[in-house]
Order: sequence, then structure tokens, then C-alpha cells
Amino acid sequence: MAVSDEQAVRELEGRRFRAIMEGDLAAFRNLAHPDLTYTHSSGALDTLESFLEKCESAYFVYHRIDHVTGSATVVGDTAVVVGDMRVDMTAGGTRRELSNRSLGVWVRMEGKWRILAHQATAKR
Repeated sequence: MAVSDEQAVRELEGRRFRAIMEGDLAAFRNLAHPDLTYTHSSGALDTLESFLEKCESAYFVYHRIDHVTGSATVVGDTAVVVGDMRVDMTAGGTRRELSNRSLGVWVRMEGKWRILAHQATAKR
């Protein structure tokens, strides 16, 4: 049985969070669109390269990421994934516990889904 686009994107969403958590930056890069926009709950913005540099330099250290995908909507070659995430991380030397809503935008590029945008919004 073929995997639906929605199922594929849900699986990829899980893979990207596992890659970040495990420090597998090559796997994350393989899932990312070259023009990735990564917006943090603080409002800080990263490109693919600046995000990877911060992970490589241990500016960002992820201790735990619990991510639950709520919805995944596919329209043509674009998918929007909404979820909830709890993150235990160190950013710039400060340990943080975050509770965020997340939005991921995936695009199909040359037959392969790539994460184009990530937006984290703090839950109040």
C-alpha cells in the first residue's frame, strides 16, 4: 500500500525533530530546503546555515524534544503541519524549558519533501 502525502509529511516531521535532538545535522540538512526560514519562539530568525552553525557550535543544545503533530494538510506540492512541542534546551548558555505551538511548511522539490519554514510560538 502506498504511503499518502500526509503520512509521508507526518513521518518526515518526526524525523526532523529526531535529527535535531540527536545532533544529526546531516540528516536535518537532507530534510531541509536550502532557503529554510527557522523562526524561534523568541522571535529570532535563522536560515538553514545559521541554524546549523548554532547547533554545531553548541549555542543550541537540545536535551529533549517532545513533538506531537496535530494536523497535516497537503495542497498540491505544499504541506502545512501544526503541532505542539515541549523542548528542554540550552540556548546561548541558558537552560530553557519551552512549551510551543509549531508550524512547519513543507514543499515537494524534485519529488522529495523538504522543510521550507518552521515557526514556533510560545503557548501562554
